[in-house]
Amino acid sequence: MITDPWFYAAAIPAVLLVGIAKGGFGSGAGIFATPLMALTIPIPQAAAIMLPILIVMDAVGLWAYRGKFHRENLKLLVAGGIIGVALGALAFRYLSDAWTRLALGLISVGFVLQYYGRRVGTHAAAASRAKGLFWSTVSGLTSTIAHAGGPPLSIYLLPLRLEKSVLVGTTVVFFAVINVVKLVPYAWLGLFDGRNLSTSAALAALAPIGIFTGYQMMRRVNEVLFYRICYALLLVVGLRLLWEGFTAL
Repeated sequence: MITDPWFYAAAIPAVLLVGIAKGGFGSGAGIFATPLMALTIPIPQAAAIMLPILIVMDAVGLWAYRGKFHRENLKLLVAGGIIGVALGALAFRYLSDAWTRLALGLISVGFVLQYYGRRVGTHAAAASRAKGLFWSTVSGLTSTIAHAGGPPLSIYLLPLRLEKSVLVGTTVVFFAVINVVKLVPYAWLGLFDGRNLSTSAALAALAPIGIFTGYQMMRRVNEVLFYRICYALLLVVGLRLLWEGFTAL
């Protein structure tokens, strides 16, 4: 198991943020986890440590939203997501740590810009196979590299203006499937060694704490302020990763 205290200084808030998001508060906050952990360990290792924890959380989400998803959309989205997972695995396999840090830094900064620049129309958009396949592929790619597939998927799903429980349920099922699929390339890359798995097991104890905290915060804390703080921190971390990537090249 990892013993570096600086790692846990980053990993503990990272896991709690993911749990808070899964608990229903600040649904985009989970993208902060891997970039934060990547400040102390290699990016593939950070992603591998987080994956078993995410799968445990997904099981709770599947039970909560059982039967509530858009079946036709989901078939297309999962197909694109699997393509994205394959692309993400190739990125981990063939890109150096410097290039991976540059990619993660760009993803982090890009998501901040997307958050502040997004606009959702008042009328529902028509479903598009081309757009659905493209954005789900991007989602699978960013999910594989940084467990950050939510924003790309939202770019496609939000304009469809699905009923809220169906929207959330579709997202939950999509990432539950994609996270299980990611087990294959992560194992192929040799990321599930005893050290990483034991670290995941230790951090998994924080998952229910984070979920419960998110449920309580949903009723008591200003979500807009929470988002602003999270995305400001994500911007700082993203810029730090960009700097580390550039200087290492």
